[in-house]
Amino acid sequence: MPRTADIQKLPHHYLPKDYVLTDWASIESFFKELLDRPIAQVEALEKWLLDLSELEAFISEDACWRQIKMTCDTTDKSLEEAFNYFCMEIQPKMQPYADALNKKLINCPFTKELNQDLYFTYLRSVKKSIELFREENIPIQAALSVLQQQYGTIAGNMTISFREQEFTLQQAAQFLEDADRTVREEVYRKVQERRLQDQVSMHDLFTSLVQKRNQIALNAGFANYRDYKFVELGRFDYSKEDCFQFHEAIKLHVLPLIDKIYARKKKKLGVATLKPWDTEAEPAGTKPLRPFTNGKDLFEKSVACFEQLNPFFADCLKKMNELKHFDLESRKGKAPGGYNCPLAESGAPFIFMNAAGQMSDVTTMVHEGGHAVHSFLAHPLPLSAFKEYPMEIAEVASMSMELFTMNHWQSFFDKETDLNRAKEHQLERTITIFPWIAIIDKFQHWVYENPNHTIEQRTATWNAITQEFSTDSIDYSGLDAFRAVSWQRQLHLFEVPFYYIEYGIAQLGAIGMWMQYQNNPKSALENYMAALSLGGTQTLPALYQAAGIEFNFSPNYVKKLMDFTNQELEKLYV
Repeated sequence: MPRTADIQKLPHHYLPKDYVLTDWASIESFFKELLDRPIAQVEALEKWLLDLSELEAFISEDACWRQIKMTCDTTDKSLEEAFNYFCMEIQPKMQPYADALNKKLINCPFTKELNQDLYFTYLRSVKKSIELFREENIPIQAALSVLQQQYGTIAGNMTISFREQEFTLQQAAQFLEDADRTVREEVYRKVQERRLQDQVSMHDLFTSLVQKRNQIALNAGFANYRDYKFVELGRFDYSKEDCFQFHEAIKLHVLPLIDKIYARKKKKLGVATLKPWDTEAEPAGTKPLRPFTNGKDLFEKSVACFEQLNPFFADCLKKMNELKHFDLESRKGKAPGGYNCPLAESGAPFIFMNAAGQMSDVTTMVHEGGHAVHSFLAHPLPLSAFKEYPMEIAEVASMSMELFTMNHWQSFFDKETDLNRAKEHQLERTITIFPWIAIIDKFQHWVYENPNHTIEQRTATWNAITQEFSTDSIDYSGLDAFRAVSWQRQLHLFEVPFYYIEYGIAQLGAIGMWMQYQNNPKSALENYMAALSLGGTQTLPALYQAAGIEFNFSPNYVKKLMDFTNQELEKLYV
């Protein structure tokens, strides 16, 4: 049976058909009923799980829409209040019930009769949730949910004035591709100076987040929040030591390639020293790549690109557009960044981003499109919990799509020279992103191992780690104040702590997928879709195996993948 993107919103069998969540009192009865319901045989347990899944999917989607609407317009206080109401008045009251329901499932005598091939990872996750649950953490977690969103509000209001126009920082990035070096430097400095204006607010916000997260870990009996978070994120298949090994592999096998990339850039631009405002530039006379004009154009060209790769992928985007599940263009008052938000009932997710007409926006769009395809493929799984796949495989889905689509970017570029430049940009970015991943990850380990650090210690440590993963290729002299707060542009530190090493692990997986694709496109895409269709029903190594790749980030494996990527890049340089 051919795959179809024409998925339907899950019908209600347990909840009333047109049920709307207004307050806690209106939904508590369903939690009580599930908790009190007798379960006399395995079939009754399976029905109970389906009803619980329906309730979870409904609440999850309600919360997601509150967050989506708020990030699309951070200036509308009513949207922020609706989100905060959920975080403060509904979510905290759900948590004791969720813990009780988890215990009911684990203690049920019929649970052992469930198909363990299908339920193993879910039950493992439920046991983990029981282990972590502490009543005293509920109000702290509620406060964190609200506090984390302040980052988007602060960053969403950052703009600069240039050529008598106001630009968001995302829009301003296009000028860093300008052939005129004085323009690039002026805009770079304006952007960094604007960030400096809010550095104290960002420091204070981060300090508050760190303290609350540390308290959650101590309450749950952990030495620090890092150790707590590794368990909460379900990192059953790798340890902090593996992360440290990954950091070292980046220094050994990636930094030398970055030196080569930037040495070539310096020569190409004909400059004596390469400055941070030069890395996205082209030589005088070469126009910056402008692959699309606006959000509509970006969407249509992305559909055409996906159509060439696999018509099902294009159909996913079309279905989302039909449902108005896109907000693509950058504007003032919109939160920064980009995301694909899975919607547990609808199946068709929502893509949010801040496009400004650059090549990097194409990468973001196909990246989030990969996440979207994952949401579609996992949607037919019977339980909402089965669709909660590990972050690492989620990022393999998105990062592989960046590389798979490269051979079909003709929809964005008429000229072969521009297409090759775009591929070159993509492969250079595939390599140059690794040190930043290592820096952010190592910084987080230090922050949460030392939760009571001062801002001065934080800054000194950030500078030291940044230096550790830097080469001498780029000259930052005179820019120390900007570099010292450069971590503040990474929203993950504020909103999704410890979610960053996944990008590194997944980038390796994506390169492995791309190696497969170069050898046999049909087989690679079949493996890709087979793995994503499993959702979270298998362990992380098993999901990688289903995709035909290794779950491995040892130095030797990193070297093998980096050598391959570098060879492919050098073919484009010829």
